[in-house]
Amino acid sequence: MKAVEIHHYGGPEELKYEEAAIPDIHPDDVLVRVYASGVNPVDWKIRQGGHKTDHDPSLPRILGWDFSGVIEKVGDKVTTFKAGDAVYGRPDLTRDGTYAEYVAVRATEIARKPQKIDHKAASGVALAALTAWQGLLEHGQLQAGQRVLIHGASGGVGTFAVQIAKWKGAYVIGTASGKNAGFVEELGADEVINYETTDFSTQVKGIDVVFDTQGGEVQEKSLAVLKQGGIIVSTVGIKDADAIKAKGLRSAAYMAQSRTKDLQQIAQLIDSGAVIPVISKILPLKDAAEAHRIGEKGHVRGKIVLQVVE
Repeated sequence: MKAVEIHHYGGPEELKYEEAAIPDIHPDDVLVRVYASGVNPVDWKIRQGGHKTDHDPSLPRILGWDFSGVIEKVGDKVTTFKAGDAVYGRPDLTRDGTYAEYVAVRATEIARKPQKIDHKAASGVALAALTAWQGLLEHGQLQAGQRVLIHGASGGVGTFAVQIAKWKGAYVIGTASGKNAGFVEELGADEVINYETTDFSTQVKGIDVVFDTQGGEVQEKSLAVLKQGGIIVSTVGIKDADAIKAKGLRSAAYMAQSRTKDLQQIAQLIDSGAVIPVISKILPLKDAAEAHRIGEKGHVRGKIVLQVVE
């Protein structure tokens, strides 16, 4: 099969479009013919040598952990899916990924693809939408009528966070650049703060949930806008949880988990029209290096997608 692999950690030039072996599947896996793969920041962080664990596969390694495609074969223990099912999901980051014509993935990490969108749009959903869904609803316990501040509201995760929070019935405030402010309003945000010209910490208060994708100074300033008992939920880690607790606030840091149940609920929201995936650019699989160069510059609206099947 054709795949994009890295043989060494480093820059985008390490991404090689080449022949690779079709992966074997375990009894609880399915083999998926990948139609499109989403591109996420974790991809280039791993390419650079970050996120290493004792369980990382040896190089060469196929990147990409966001896909939509059709099941080619199911493992002996799989009863919930069959060959021919259109599915989407986020595979385990410790296994080879989705910049390839085929991927082996656990059946518990996928769900049936949303029916109202094509594979290209669906391939950009799982990782970002799971991050927004679990951060807001599971860790943040966001409720209707609450006030939520979403940082990076025009990005891959942020676009889903705004729409999910609005669907939940929250009052949504997003931060974005000036050129993306109108776009974030169109997604459903009640207020948008241009971080290029305005310090959000001087403009908002009484926030129930802060959704933090930035860390650093943004995270520190976010504490000032939370109401007593409010929570900051971060995708990039909490700097000082004890200090936050001492202020009468709560915090949670997490990495999204790929679960069929959550993916099914997200697919239902998409099919109902409550959530619309935002795809900024579609490139062929062989141009994965260019996708990384664009993504690493930042300020991408929604997601970049690699098309595997025409």
